[in-house]
This record gives sequence, structure tokens and C-alpha cells, in this order.
Amino acid sequence: MRKYEAMLILVPNLEEENRNQLLDRFKGIIEKDGTITNIDEWGTRKLAYEIENYKEGYYVVMNFEANPDVVKELDRVCRISDSVVRHMIIKEDE
Repeated sequence: MRKYEAMLILVPNLEEENRNQLLDRFKGIIEKDGTITNIDEWGTRKLAYEIENYKEGYYVVMNFEANPDVVKELDRVCRISDSVVRHMIIKEDE
């Protein structure tokens, strides 16, 4: 298993309950065949530039260990989720 870091920028006006459901969905994808080592919710921050008419975003950083198939599935779900403004998943150095 490899170590990864996922940075998610969510819609800023998303209700807390809906945001937690979305994060639980992402956690479920990772925990099927991996482990989450850390979740850091940064909260609402100003974006460097406007994205899809949003000037702010809710930032979440997730560190996890998983197989490449899990990363592909997480990437796919992030792409089709309307509540995710931007996302990036990187492989951490050993």
C-alpha cells in the first residue's frame, strides 16, 4: 500500500450535515481497501481566483494509505460530485 494525500475543496455554502455525508462517502471508499491516517478540516478559506462563481471554498486534507485502485475510484467520485469544486490526490514520498 502507498501513502497518499487528497486535498478537497468543497462548495462553501454546503450544510454541515451534507458535508459530513459527503466526507463519510469518501472515507468509505478509502476504508474498503485502505486506511485513513489523518483528516484535517481547514474550514472555509478564500480562493486565489474565482472558480465556478465561488470566491471561497471549504478545504479538507485527507492522508491515507491505499492501493492505486482506491485512488482511481476516489478520483472518479470526486469528479462526478457536484459539491466538490476542486480536488487533487498526490502520492507522498516514501
